[in-house]
Amino acid sequence: MAGHTIPHFQNDGGHQVIEIGVKEFMCTGASAPFDHPHIFIDLGHDTEKVCSYCSTLYRYNATLKAEQTNPPGCIFHVKAA
Repeated sequence: MAGHTIPHFQNDGGHQVIEIGVKEFMCTGASAPFDHPHIFIDLGHDTEKVCSYCSTLYRYNATLKAEQTNPPGCIFHVKAA
């Protein structure tokens, strides 16, 4: 899809659960240089899934926007080279 971006989330805080407002996303683990391979996760009909690399539990929360997380601050910002 043109103009469609997949949000990336990170878990620098070591949170057990991160609530997100999207069902398709990338998990980066932590910020570089401590990140793991950035993997695509699709919740499909589920409301939560565990990242197979870092074991972070992501839980869908329909009240959150795509760029929001609970706890706050778990959006991964890609830095341009």
